[in-house]
Amino acid sequence: MFNIAVFASGSGSNAENLVNHFKDSSVGRVSVILSNKKDAYVLQRAERLGVPSTTFTYKEFQDPKVILSIMDEYHIDFVILAGFLLKVPQYLLERYPDRILNVHPALLPKFGGKGMYGEHVHQAVIAAKEKQSGITIHVIDQNYDCGRTIYQSICAVHEDDTPETLAAKIHELEKAYPQVAEDYIANEIMES
Repeated sequence: MFNIAVFASGSGSNAENLVNHFKDSSVGRVSVILSNKKDAYVLQRAERLGVPSTTFTYKEFQDPKVILSIMDEYHIDFVILAGFLLKVPQYLLERYPDRILNVHPALLPKFGGKGMYGEHVHQAVIAAKEKQSGITIHVIDQNYDCGRTIYQSICAVHEDDTPETLAAKIHELEKAYPQVAEDYIANEIMES
């Protein structure tokens, strides 16, 4: 069974869905939740769910010794980003090649890149008068939102949609994230 680290910066609804999904999985389990924000609600969720959590500063995140010691402590095999806003440093990409997943709240390659997260994405989609939006689950690489896509799901964007109503549609689509992540990890097992 693989050990999974979830990195999150915000409220942690996707992190909670991942924890709950992997509780019943024979493929892996969420062993630790890491956050770059000491006041992120995801830390309260982690405590309630009985999952260890830890926080780090931006400076600590840039230091391989700090983060990799945490990863080693929990014997981490895969990393899943769940609303994590910092760019993943090269040392983590090298330690976990093709083993770091992210969900993006738009249909990449559109509306990706630095600064494109959360409500900023939904505002841009509506301003561009797009007829569709959705989610993209992808393997991350050294560039924002450019890694190999493993899954996309689409929703309609209506003329009367607001960033809030579009966010609600996207949030529904994100419920697929845990199963897509589990399938990806299971496939990695079969290939190794």
